[in-house]
Amino acid sequence: MNQDPELVLRGRLVRSLGAMREMLPGSFIERVRKCGKPTCRCADGQNLHPQFVLSVFSGGTTKTYNVPAEMAEEVRRKVELRKKFEALAEEICQINLRRFLRRVGKRAK
Repeated sequence: MNQDPELVLRGRLVRSLGAMREMLPGSFIERVRKCGKPTCRCADGQNLHPQFVLSVFSGGTTKTYNVPAEMAEEVRRKVELRKKFEALAEEICQINLRRFLRRVGKRAK
């Protein structure tokens, strides 16, 4: 049986989407800041504290969520999954568009 290579690719891409079920929206931001305590090591502007933030645009506004340091890499990976998801979805859509245009082209003749 001779399978359409685009259908095989599309099937593989669709099956890979399940691996992205833990994705998170938004952007992962890492910055450094002063904590505000006058006797802290960061008070002089040196040795600042790391801060991790998840920034999400939702309902017309941007919301930020502090991320505990021990969860920073996990959240970073989950935000990256969303980017991969979007790229895979775009590839699937392009395959579907090419197939659609071929079908329409056959009918027009």
